[in-house]
Amino acid sequence: MDQELLKSNLGGLERKILVLVNEHKTLKEEIKGLKTENQALKSAIKARDEQIHGFHNQLKITKIVDNINPEDGSVLELKKKVDEYIREIDKCIAHLSR
Repeated sequence: MDQELLKSNLGGLERKILVLVNEHKTLKEEIKGLKTENQALKSAIKARDEQIHGFHNQLKITKIVDNINPEDGSVLELKKKVDEYIREIDKCIAHLSR
């Protein structure tokens, strides 16, 4: 009788250990997935921050260009050049955000 009880208890413990081991594996996989997702989200946030920084710089440049007095011909050429730079920056930002 004692041996049967011990075998029964041992069998129950083995089943519980298997359940715990499987749950542990599942949780490890979930943690791994969450870490990957977390890293991807951090990268996305960093890219957005850089994009926002670029937009702020573009806004500053646009304000500078708008405040230039267009009486001088060289100033008009400068505006054109800055506009070209802004378009190029926009292309770069669009490329980075893909």
